Amino acid sequence: MMGYGYRTIEHTADIGLIAYGATLPEAFLNAAKGMSSIMIDLRTINTSTREDIAVEESDSEKLLYAWLNYLLYYFDTRGIIFRRFELISFTNKRLEVSCYGETYDPRRHTIKTGIKAATFHRLLVDSKNKRVRVFLDV
Repeated sequence: MMGYGYRTIEHTADIGLIAYGATLPEAFLNAAKGMSSIMIDLRTINTSTREDIAVEESDSEKLLYAWLNYLLYYFDTRGIIFRRFELISFTNKRLEVSCYGETYDPRRHTIKTGIKAATFHRLLVDSKNKRVRVFLDV
């Protein structure tokens, strides 16, 4: 077992991300943190803004897909990048999280990699091993 957190994996056109946790919900949160870290150096993001975000879908794979894409939508439309995530509630069909971050500031935040979307390509939610895998379209 890799422990808790996330790591990137090589792929020809996209960036793969595997996230682990002590629980499956923690793996979902670590996937979000990993995605944020691919975009911007986490050390430069303050946690002065809190947003509670809830996502619902018909199964856990679609939930992971919707969760990550909603965070990208939030960044694209409101300019807020998140660094810290605290679980409020989780089922295989619903995730509610307190997200902490701040408004993107090009003077302090450098975009390392622009992410267009999370994809369904090779998407995996492994409840037994408490890990998820997602490929991000860059």
